[in-house]
Amino acid sequence: MLGLPPTTEVKRPLPKAQLFKRFDWTPSQRERFDAEVSRLDFVNWISPRTVPAIAVGHEVNEIFVVEVSLKSRDFDTKAIVLLAKYIPQRIIYVLRYEEEAMLAAYHGKLFITPWQSLDAISLTLAGLNLDAVWENMVSSIGDFSVDQDKSLTEQIKIDEERDKLLRQIEALERQMKATKQPRRKRELFVELQKLKVLL
Repeated sequence: MLGLPPTTEVKRPLPKAQLFKRFDWTPSQRERFDAEVSRLDFVNWISPRTVPAIAVGHEVNEIFVVEVSLKSRDFDTKAIVLLAKYIPQRIIYVLRYEEEAMLAAYHGKLFITPWQSLDAISLTLAGLNLDAVWENMVSSIGDFSVDQDKSLTEQIKIDEERDKLLRQIEALERQMKATKQPRRKRELFVELQKLKVLL
């Protein structure tokens, strides 16, 4: 599955009851998680023991792949975010519903690919150490690139700030079109130019 080396395959179930017992989730969090997820399985373990060509990174020692069988295609991502926040590991989630799946990774925020057929989904191990492999996996799932002089976390923050700026620009442009007063329109135009310079 996913085109990963056979040496990484583990296929070990992760019972939901064990999660509920181990983590201090509220009853509503448990109910929401139980309503969204039917089953969890560890399917791959990427480490220097399973892939000798990849070294341990400064921050990442191992990467797990967890298959999450969903009860519905229209699921709430909060269940995956909750799981990611409570398990302090680098995990790639294969969110599966029947014969379709999407990949997800949590690094400060959740990144998700679009739905694809199960056969079309793949992960690539690119990098000399696990830091680089994790960075490449997250950036490919999130469909963005990391500048050479930036870390993954810095790049995510920069992209979030840029997205926020673009939303502000769109809102100002809408506001400018709706405004009839020339003076107010001019004020909005000046504000808009200041934001465009920041891009």
